[in-house]
Amino acid sequence: MSILETGRVCIKTAGRESGKVCVVLKTVDENYVLITGPREATKVKRRRCNIQHLEPLEEKIKIKADSSDSEVLREYEKEKIFEKLKIQRLTPQEIKEIKEKKAGKEEKKREKEEKAEKEKPKEKKDEKPKEKKAKKPKHKEKPKKEHKAKKAKPAAKKKPAAKKTKSVKKKGKKK
Repeated sequence: MSILETGRVCIKTAGRESGKVCVVLKTVDENYVLITGPREATKVKRRRCNIQHLEPLEEKIKIKADSSDSEVLREYEKEKIFEKLKIQRLTPQEIKEIKEKKAGKEEKKREKEEKAEKEKPKEKKDEKPKEKKAKKPKHKEKPKKEHKAKKAKPAAKKKPAAKKTKSVKKKGKKK
């Protein structure tokens, strides 16, 4: 039997929730367990966690695998886990803020899904679905040009070369 059985209270040793108290809900496989804080009490979300990132404590509470967060909270209070471990509970204001934040995220997600549904083009029942056109390649292939036979240019008429004359230097008279 593993030390990290259902109901074992642990401290997270790695990740953003390190140093926070959580409880093991069930074993996922040989390396992972499902844990919860619950979030409203210790700010640890229900999630899968590597067993190497947990430090088991002596305390153990009596819960069933996959218990809800409210059931876990009741057992914490019954076993006086908050007092034993000197855990500072969240104030009702902090719990309210967490719940509002979660509700806001869910609302945004729902709005996004509705918007995507509206933007989706609707097909009429009688109308046949449109066939998709084949995608054009990014670069256009240029058609190969056929080479035409070049016409020979008529030979240019040569002018007769000018006769070269000897230039005679004039000798100047000396004074």
